[in-house]
Amino acid sequence: MSFGNVHMLWFLLVIPPGLFAFYWWAWQKRQALMRQFIQARLLPALTIGLSPGKQKLRFACVLAAVVCLIVALARPQWGFTWEEVKQRGLDIVVAIDTSKSMLAQDITPNRLGRAKLAALDLMRLAKSDRLGLVAFAGGAFLQCPLTIDDSAFRQSIEALDVNTIPQGGTALAEAIETAQTAFKEGDNHKILVILTDGEDHDSGALEAAKKAADTDTQIFTIGIGTPEGELLQIKDAKGRTDYVRDEQGNVVKSHLNETLLRQIAGATAHGFYLPLRGAQTMENLYTQGLAPLPKSESGEKLMRRYHERYHWPLALAILFLIVEMIIPEKRRSTRSAANPQANRIPKPALAAALVMIALPFSACGSPSSALREYRAGKYEEALKQYEQALEKQKDDPRLHFNAGAAAYQTHKYDEALKQFNESLNSPDLKLQEQAYYNLGNTLFNLGQTNPDPSQRSKSWEESLQNFENTMKLNPQDADAKYNHDLVKKMLEELKKQQQQQKQQDKDKDKKDDQKQDKDQQTKDDKNKDQQNKDQQQKQDDQKKDDQSKADQNKSDQNKDQAKQDQKKDPDKKDEQAKNQPDDKKDQDQQKPQPSGKPDDKSDEQNGEPGRTYAAGEMTPQQAKQLLDAQKGEEMVMPIKPELKKRAQNGPVKDW
Repeated sequence: MSFGNVHMLWFLLVIPPGLFAFYWWAWQKRQALMRQFIQARLLPALTIGLSPGKQKLRFACVLAAVVCLIVALARPQWGFTWEEVKQRGLDIVVAIDTSKSMLAQDITPNRLGRAKLAALDLMRLAKSDRLGLVAFAGGAFLQCPLTIDDSAFRQSIEALDVNTIPQGGTALAEAIETAQTAFKEGDNHKILVILTDGEDHDSGALEAAKKAADTDTQIFTIGIGTPEGELLQIKDAKGRTDYVRDEQGNVVKSHLNETLLRQIAGATAHGFYLPLRGAQTMENLYTQGLAPLPKSESGEKLMRRYHERYHWPLALAILFLIVEMIIPEKRRSTRSAANPQANRIPKPALAAALVMIALPFSACGSPSSALREYRAGKYEEALKQYEQALEKQKDDPRLHFNAGAAAYQTHKYDEALKQFNESLNSPDLKLQEQAYYNLGNTLFNLGQTNPDPSQRSKSWEESLQNFENTMKLNPQDADAKYNHDLVKKMLEELKKQQQQQKQQDKDKDKKDDQKQDKDQQTKDDKNKDQQNKDQQQKQDDQKKDDQSKADQNKSDQNKDQAKQDQKKDPDKKDEQAKNQPDDKKDQDQQKPQPSGKPDDKSDEQNGEPGRTYAAGEMTPQQAKQLLDAQKGEEMVMPIKPELKKRAQNGPVKDW
């Protein structure tokens, strides 16, 4: 048996003894107070109904409940199942310079200390990758082979110092060659991260980097230090600090050689150089350089997954508390015959006790009971229990996967999508494959229920991508291939329908535009015809007016000429009258003929009294009749209506 929180067991050494000491002190204190207020000879008679043994039993139940609660908090585990786990990651070898130049304190605490911290930061980022360690100075040594054991890698880093490699100097070429021996044969990508100040005391580093590039090794260099450099200090055996000196006794000053480190990193396809500037350097290295590289599968391994058994001590703790609550303090013999129900347990209390006993079993929300509900077809209840289990184990990808399956069966596709995405964090490739497959089905159903064609197309495209991920993890998955082909076919049909609909809408808009243009042209033609008619009518009216005025002028001229001729030759008037047309003669016959004597009756009817009118001269009455006749012949000009402005609130095209 093991414990998930074994440190909680330390409370067993503190809480139960302290509780026992408190109870003993309280018991003694109560007995002392009772003896102060009650005489010793009366005390047995007054406490004859109380049972000290039952009181102690109740306290023992409370103490046992506390012990069980502490054990439950420690999460006891027994029984396990073997699970196969595959890991996908990179093979990274970290080479750290341990030469004496790394003692320079131009960065805090010194170059070697910062290099070790940077390597630990890389370990924290490379969670699923295998890490190895090479220490080098004048020589190189494989300090830690490739492993996924973080503790072993950390211990190897912490053991590094300037005395790890006894040979002085900095041999970058040998470090690159030693790192090559740590990689397995057949791996496609090999990664080497070199942490150094770049002071190479041996030639051939650039040639070694080019040879490593031929074996698909990617080299990333991290420069530690400053280009300005720093004097090297070292402590002797007596603890005194002194400067490092060369063979001639001169003080040695170490500089960061960035040029060489850039050349080494540039010799490989994806490698690059970064100066160590703060905690973000290693994060940038991993996200920009290492993470984009394809990951390889490591071998399968079996892991023990222990079963949680905390609910058993928790149930015992609740049971002890219920027993403590229902145990009476009085002796059984003190029950009176008149009141046989005095010491019986009340039914409400008994019912409450039974409910409290059953409560931990009904509310535990265990995965096993949820699985039983799921297999029985009770998907709603299974989903509730999986959600309860997730409240306690939020990072368990299997629970997320099962909750997503239950939500999928209840057609809660949004919840299923959320849970399946959470299950992708599992390192188990088999579980990832199933999660991608279920995500494809969920996204397809989400698109199927969406009335918006664009959103449906987007969901189906994501579904297609998830089925492709499934086939990448398991190329033999026939169901994933069938679903992939089916969704692809339906997606193509949907896109064709969308294109046809767009074309129909476009044609409809074009027809509407043509119809609108035609209506406008017709309306313009009608307006133009109406304008032409109005112009023609106006011209005709103008011509009639001109003709009427011309006739009137001609008539006036004839009258004036006749008057003149009459004055000159009165006889000529009769001759002209004979030559006039019949209608003119009739008109002249109606006029009064001149006579030597005035006709009083004619003067009173047609003109001034006592006046004689010559031939061809009109009386006032005749002039009035002629004027009325001319007014009747005048044309009435039609009033042209004002044109209405064309409205501009017609349909707008949706481009």
